[in-house]
Amino acid sequence: MLEKLTGIIEKFEEIEAQLAAVGDDYTTAIELSKERAELEPLVHQARSYQQTLDKIVETEVLLNADDQEMRALAEMELESLRETRDNLENKLKSLLVPKDPRDQRSVIMEIRAGTGGDEAGLFAADLFRMYSYYAERQNWQTEILSLHETGIGGIKEVSFIIKGKGAYSRLKFESGVHRVQRVPDTESQGRIHTSTVTVAVLAEVDDVEIEIPDSDISIDVYKSAGAGGQSVQKNSTAVRITHHPTGMVVACQDERSQLQNKMRAMSILRARLFEMEEQKKQADEAATRRSQIGSGERSEKIRTYNYPQSRVTDHRVNLSSYNLNGVMDGDIDEFIDELTMVDEAEKLAMVEE
Repeated sequence: MLEKLTGIIEKFEEIEAQLAAVGDDYTTAIELSKERAELEPLVHQARSYQQTLDKIVETEVLLNADDQEMRALAEMELESLRETRDNLENKLKSLLVPKDPRDQRSVIMEIRAGTGGDEAGLFAADLFRMYSYYAERQNWQTEILSLHETGIGGIKEVSFIIKGKGAYSRLKFESGVHRVQRVPDTESQGRIHTSTVTVAVLAEVDDVEIEIPDSDISIDVYKSAGAGGQSVQKNSTAVRITHHPTGMVVACQDERSQLQNKMRAMSILRARLFEMEEQKKQADEAATRRSQIGSGERSEKIRTYNYPQSRVTDHRVNLSSYNLNGVMDGDIDEFIDELTMVDEAEKLAMVEE
């Protein structure tokens, strides 16, 4: 770790020297200042850590002093210095853990009913409410981008954005297959049915981060329709965008104008393409190491909601809560905190290797 810290301090000092000589090049100055600001907390702790190590070495020399009182004072000082060293080590390890640059962003979430027919659609609606309640608890804003209902209170598919600083850092581990076990209202024999719903979490992406050439997409417009197929708009305001290189199709119909729906659809497409690139990078980096909390792939079963037992179990961290009603009302911090802790521990182990 000392070698890593020495390299970081040297880089920090190099940036400071470049800043002093940058002159009137404001663009370069802004970039260097940003780099400096990102490194400064780590460098501050690293310097304190190095000073503490030096003091420990100096104090250990006093243990060989002839004066007994001096040796006793040195012992007391060493105890305090070693405690400070350990605390600084923990802080430094935390600061050295690679940060996800997307963590502070808003998120686009997509929920799709899976196996289970109407019951899967009803549970998709339950999950949408759960995330909406959670966003409300965090004082974040939720906006529906696209919604396809089943007509009986369920949802076939919904895309929505949750706007709030740090939304991605809290919700990124929700990606995957959510399984529900319960007795449907239409079940006369009282048998428990198992259904699944797929959740995808995408970090919101700025236009400049993902450039999509016009030649890569085709745009179709059509009339919006609500549940059951009844016409909602007389004009063709709904937009469907097809991305030819990947085959992705994104549709938006909830806005009042064609332009707004096009902007929304492009936003979702950029987020999906960005996520695809990020997952490819992570797969390359983790080729020899699989995360303890799972890959976040949509095909992976991550959580089970068992209504007869009022139990919710996250299979990635083997954590169960018997407060199912609270969870469905948006009380999911217990799972998010545990998943975040395990993820940080995994990354920290990689730093220490």
